[in-house]
Amino acid sequence: MSTLPFGPRHGRARRPAGFTLIELMVGVAIVGLLAAMAYPAYTSSVLKGRRAEGRAALADLLQQQERFLTQTGSYLAFAAGATGQPFKTFSGDNLARAAYQLGAVACAGTTIRECVQVLAVPVAADPDVGTLGMMSTGAKSCTGSKPELCWK
Repeated sequence: MSTLPFGPRHGRARRPAGFTLIELMVGVAIVGLLAAMAYPAYTSSVLKGRRAEGRAALADLLQQQERFLTQTGSYLAFAAGATGQPFKTFSGDNLARAAYQLGAVACAGTTIRECVQVLAVPVAADPDVGTLGMMSTGAKSCTGSKPELCWK
């Protein structure tokens, strides 16, 4: 027999298994801090992906407009997201999940026969970039507060 004063035979109570409330709260706080740091990076990444989708949709629409010009002798103007057009008027594969609505207007100071500006208007607010634009002359623009992000 053991003569040590510790152990289950000598009346010392065993510690119950599990977590204390403090340990649980520390774990919750750590998870909260990690989430607070990860969420802005996630939303920024999603916005970058949507902007890339909008730029690709603009390039595709401008190409379609050029084909239309060779067939009819004029570009076609239409409002962003208009239906019944011979062109796709939204970005992505699905209108319900589109990040941008597409439209076309005459370039400033010209007619629609001479120059077209295709526009990608964001469905959800994007104040850093705003509306993306691309002209048949090759010029690119945006209406947001951080134009350096527009065509990256």
